Amino acid sequence: MKKEYIPQKIESIVQKYWKKNNTFKSVKNEEKEKFYCLSMLPYPSGNLHIGHVRNYTISDVIARYQRMLGKNVLHPIGWDAFGLPAEEAAIKNNIIPELWIKKNIKNMKKQLQLIGFSYDWSREINTSTVEFYRWEQWFFLKLYKKNLVYKKKSLVHWCNFHETVLANEQVQDGLCWRCNQTVTVKKIYQWFLKISDYSNRLLSDLKKLSEWPKKVLDMQKNWIGKEKGKEIKLSIFNSDKTLLIFITKLSKLLDITYIAVSPFHNLTNGFLIFSMKDNLLINKYKSMHFNERSKSLIGINTKKYIIHPITEQKIPLWIGMYVDKDYRTGVVAGYPKNNKKDFQFCLKNKIPTISSLSQINKKNFFLHQLKNLGKSSCVNLLKKIYKFDHSKLETEIFNILSKKNIIKNKTFFKLKDWSISRQRYWGTPIPIVTTKEGKILPVLEKELPIVLPVVKDLKNIHNSMKYNKKWFNVIINDKKATRETDTFDTFIESSWYHVRYTSPNFKYGMVDKQESNYWLPVDQYIGGIEHATMHLIYLRFYHKLLYDFGLVSSSEPVKKLLCQGMVLGDAFYFLDNKKQKHWISPSLIHCVKDKKGKIIQASIASNNQPVIHAGMIKMSKSKNNGIEPSQLVLKYGADSVRLFIMFAAPATMALEWNENNLIGTHRFIKRIWNLYYNFIQNKEDLEIPNPLLFNNKQKVLYSNLHQTIKKVSDDIEIRQTFNTAISSIMSLVNCVSKFKILEKQDKAVYRECLLTILKLLYPFIPHVCFYIWKIITKKNSLDKEHWPIFKKKFIISNTNIVIQINGKKKYLIQVKKNLTKNKILEHINTCITIKNYLKSIKIKNIIHIPNKVLNFVIETIK
Repeated sequence: MKKEYIPQKIESIVQKYWKKNNTFKSVKNEEKEKFYCLSMLPYPSGNLHIGHVRNYTISDVIARYQRMLGKNVLHPIGWDAFGLPAEEAAIKNNIIPELWIKKNIKNMKKQLQLIGFSYDWSREINTSTVEFYRWEQWFFLKLYKKNLVYKKKSLVHWCNFHETVLANEQVQDGLCWRCNQTVTVKKIYQWFLKISDYSNRLLSDLKKLSEWPKKVLDMQKNWIGKEKGKEIKLSIFNSDKTLLIFITKLSKLLDITYIAVSPFHNLTNGFLIFSMKDNLLINKYKSMHFNERSKSLIGINTKKYIIHPITEQKIPLWIGMYVDKDYRTGVVAGYPKNNKKDFQFCLKNKIPTISSLSQINKKNFFLHQLKNLGKSSCVNLLKKIYKFDHSKLETEIFNILSKKNIIKNKTFFKLKDWSISRQRYWGTPIPIVTTKEGKILPVLEKELPIVLPVVKDLKNIHNSMKYNKKWFNVIINDKKATRETDTFDTFIESSWYHVRYTSPNFKYGMVDKQESNYWLPVDQYIGGIEHATMHLIYLRFYHKLLYDFGLVSSSEPVKKLLCQGMVLGDAFYFLDNKKQKHWISPSLIHCVKDKKGKIIQASIASNNQPVIHAGMIKMSKSKNNGIEPSQLVLKYGADSVRLFIMFAAPATMALEWNENNLIGTHRFIKRIWNLYYNFIQNKEDLEIPNPLLFNNKQKVLYSNLHQTIKKVSDDIEIRQTFNTAISSIMSLVNCVSKFKILEKQDKAVYRECLLTILKLLYPFIPHVCFYIWKIITKKNSLDKEHWPIFKKKFIISNTNIVIQINGKKKYLIQVKKNLTKNKILEHINTCITIKNYLKSIKIKNIIHIPNKVLNFVIETIK
């Protein structure tokens, strides 16, 4: 062992050993308990940044820890390789997407291996390969046969920048989740997956996910959005037309002042007649995404009336731009008395805010119901109205509407069917053809896979399929047909990749059931909370589809979920003439800071062009503020980077990147190195610790050792507070460093502490621990060692005792709990400083408060 710690050298040696010995290869073994650890599938953009490294380091720490517990660990990695970024990069760099992806994968794989992640590389998958997506096409045909997919012309969210459809979940605050451009509405043919059929199961099965963050469960619950209420059919005055409203409290019917329908409602197609001005206004709002329209108070009076279902009074019918076509029935019953938005709409459009059904009118109306309800019923109802018995009022109104046969119980879900087709080239071809007559037909299974055609014109890549006549035109049943040119939403690939990892090379089906039944569900999943209502809902839904088709035996894909916090980095941009932001890498920026280190001025170093500091925001390629880890590894070593990432902040909290703090963790590893280097220089044979022979000093260190084992184990497995686990190990290292070796048992305890520290640190800094372990023990691999066993019997239960002189605190000592006064005095006699002080004074009395105070009453000099 060299005196100087050179991380790059030892990390290279250790990584070569892992590769040569297939250390992390996982094989099904029914005799061992399995543990499936998985990070969310990375996109091969070309470079990792520290945000990625945080995710993968967390999963690696957990995987290594679980291996040391003796479990059979599956820890795979792969690439989410289809999608818009690769297609755009292909156009920009004049390279076909497939070659761009392969190049990026090669580079990122090197980066991952450089950091020493314990992946089973034999299970590596690439979602853009035929071997992967052919089974996606196969399963689509199964879903088509079961009527779980369909195609229809539908209003969809459209990103003009990317020229493609977005699913509901991919629109965030009215903006595209990728480019942040405003989303519009467009009506085109789309393929849909019937996720709405699974709304209730997706909701009810949330109770099975006891080890998921509550925040994620709440977000999914709200997104699925189950609402129970009543659906009421309303008649339009002087017409045979009707419309439906949904209401959760029937008593609100008494406060309605208007009815508003969405501009997309069926009534606007011919029945309602508008002026040219109003038509232009409606079309303008139709093109907006709902998040934009929802803020509007613009309304159009249709000059039509709805007949109130109870009073039979006329209620004005309006077009409300804020009404969502997909929410409930696409109709709002406006009761401004109870709803702020309805009140504002009324003020804007000069609609009465108070129902004409006053208390007197209510009374007259309900008296009028005598002939229908009976005297006693009506009297009771009136009594309850004035006593605000809402339950009774709800019942009576329901009875009135039931008699008219215009009401029924209804449950609505906010979750809408998943739009799965994208108008892009770089994706999985949808295995469908359309005949000349317009008939839609699935391809035959024997024709799979339907492989993407070769790109001939990168500038017109979107139309590559149509322009490739040989691919596009087919003959089916002796009739001409054309292939579907839309490709699958890439969220489909990431919805079942966790299943394919269990048998990535299986050629006879989508999954080897024996393998999937052994490995699934995923025991630990790691990824960002931003995926709560996108990927994590799709993942659960698709897994349930696979379960229903008998391909997996678990109804949920993931047992335990950890949502890591974002890594934040300084970001800078300038605005061009069109007010578009251009993000500049922090490495190219010159900053002026105030005394507190706050950036007060920034410019591009090469030309002094001023830039705007956007603050510390999430690291991302789009913001050009990602810190590339390879340079850090070359400078400090992979272990230092890993340790800093796990120590700098709790795993679920945001981490503000500051390279200066990385120096501290690098210094700690150097301290570890020096500690073991000095130990190894001692050539003496060391005895095995014998607790029966321990003195007090040895007992205290041994107790500290086992307290640390317990704390670190619980921090990793139960609390997942990895930063506090590292802090505990650091405290133990401090204690061991101060421990003075005076006899053989001192050496034995010291050696055991050092070996245990290597095991505790191994999940975090595996290279240096592996290297030192081999030198000390002469054994080949720390990877196969067992996690230290906590032994409660060695724990000394201590308490702090305040030593007082005439009631004033003088010293603080630590002793075992519940010691008698005489035992504490015996301990004090071993403390030289206190013992010498007591010799110099005359003690009149000693007052003992158990486990708290020992007060020496002494004579004072007058």
